[in-house]
Amino acid sequence: MQTGSFTTIDHNEARRLLASGEVTVLDVRTPGEYAQLGHIPNAWLIPVDFAVSAPAVLPDNQQPVLVYCEHGVRSVAAARLLVAAGVSAVLNLAGGLAGWSGPREFGDGVLRGPAPWLIDNADLLRRGGKVLDVACGRGRHALLMASAGFEVRAIDRNPQAIEFLKITARRLNLHVDAAIVDLETEPPPDLAGTFDAILVFNYLHRPLMPALRDAVAPGGRIFYETFTARQAERGHPKNPDFLLRDGELAEVMAPLAIVRSREGEFDGRFLASAVAER
Repeated sequence: MQTGSFTTIDHNEARRLLASGEVTVLDVRTPGEYAQLGHIPNAWLIPVDFAVSAPAVLPDNQQPVLVYCEHGVRSVAAARLLVAAGVSAVLNLAGGLAGWSGPREFGDGVLRGPAPWLIDNADLLRRGGKVLDVACGRGRHALLMASAGFEVRAIDRNPQAIEFLKITARRLNLHVDAAIVDLETEPPPDLAGTFDAILVFNYLHRPLMPALRDAVAPGGRIFYETFTARQAERGHPKNPDFLLRDGELAEVMAPLAIVRSREGEFDGRFLASAVAER
């Protein structure tokens, strides 16, 4: 059955697609539902509240995206958003997983879309403030912050990623000031003002750190997370220029005050994370 620009399919058709391997599956329930009620094997976990980030992280392989929730209500909202964002083939599972008789697994899932460190510390964001998303990629965080009412500037050196972010934000009626900026120039680039929150995820360029600290407004915070040296054991990245030494994140944040931090293995990756405040 065709509804708008997405297609609602029955469970038989969904099982056929799963068997073929020709679909990306998106679970838009809560992490608790995903773990405790079970999920379709290999389903991506992006709760509906964060679905605006999904277009930036879904694989660019032209496969259809099958969206489901528990009863088929939240999945409709997520499917509509994906279609509006320009995802070309969106499928909705009729009736949700409550009546599902196909394969099912149990256990925790890895949150896709926004970084869990940002979500877990969202209470430290200044409401309605100015946000700078550094090395933003295709905009998973920029889109989420803009949808939540923040004034967002997003910068990355990749012109294709910035163009994707601009187009997606426009389709979703979100305002994001997205710009191509080479973050590794000498001297470091002008970051165009001061910000209540600066987001840096999966990126490290040590010479840029003073400029990032200087761009934090009084009372503002940097939300930072990237790989530590032990991640090289997992294969990527290996270059020490892109890996923090043990305990180094607090050093590069100084003189900002560390509000929250962690370091270790999380969701199969070795990471150092911090929220630092001016």
